[in-house]
Amino acid sequence: MDAIRADDLIGLFQSWRDMFAAQREFLIALDGKVGDSDLGITMSKSFAAAYDTVAAEGAAAGLTKLLRSAGAIMAKTAPSTMGTLTATGFLRGAKALEGKDVIGTAEMAAFWRAYATGIAERGKAKLGDKTILDVLDPVAGVLEAQAASGAALAPAMKAAAVAADAALEATKTMVAQHGKAAAFQEKTVGLQDAGATVGVLLVTTMSEFVAG
Repeated sequence: MDAIRADDLIGLFQSWRDMFAAQREFLIALDGKVGDSDLGITMSKSFAAAYDTVAAEGAAAGLTKLLRSAGAIMAKTAPSTMGTLTATGFLRGAKALEGKDVIGTAEMAAFWRAYATGIAERGKAKLGDKTILDVLDPVAGVLEAQAASGAALAPAMKAAAVAADAALEATKTMVAQHGKAAAFQEKTVGLQDAGATVGVLLVTTMSEFVAG
C-alpha cells in the first residue's frame, strides 16, 4: 500500500478494533501489575466505538473528519487516562492532516508527531517518564527521517515498527512517573510499561495493515 485513503482508514480501524479485542486480557494482566487493570477494557471499548463510528460515516467523510470523529467518540466512550490520551492523539493527528486526501510517508510522520505531542501536552509527560510517549516520539522521529529520504509508506512503517519494539524494551529500565504506577517507583524497573505497549500495538498493527 503506497498511501492510506479514507476507505483504507476505515479498514485500519477495523484492524485496530480486532487486535485490541484479541489483546484485551493481555493488557488487563499487564496493567494489573502496577495499575488498575482497566487498560484492556479501555482499549477494546474505545476502538470498537471508533470503528463503528468511522464505518457509519463512510469514506466520503474524508480522512480528517474520520480521524476527528474517532477521537471524539473515544473520549466519550473511555474517559480514563489512556482513553483520553489516545483520543487526544487522534484529534491532534486529524488537525495535522487537515485538507489531506491521502496519508503517505510525509503525512504519516506529521500524524504521529502531532499524536505524540498531543499526548505529551495532555498527559504532562516527558521522555523518560515510562509512558506511551517513549514509544511514539521515536516512531515519529523515524518516520520523519524516512520521509526526508523519500521512503515509501510500507518500508517506512516497517522501520517505525522496529523502532517501536526497541523503544518498548528500553522502557523496562525506566521508573514510572505517572498514574498509579508512579506509586511503585523503583518496583516498576524491569517491567514492560502498559501504555508504551499500547503504542507498539498501534504502530505494529498499522505497519502490518500497510504491508497488506
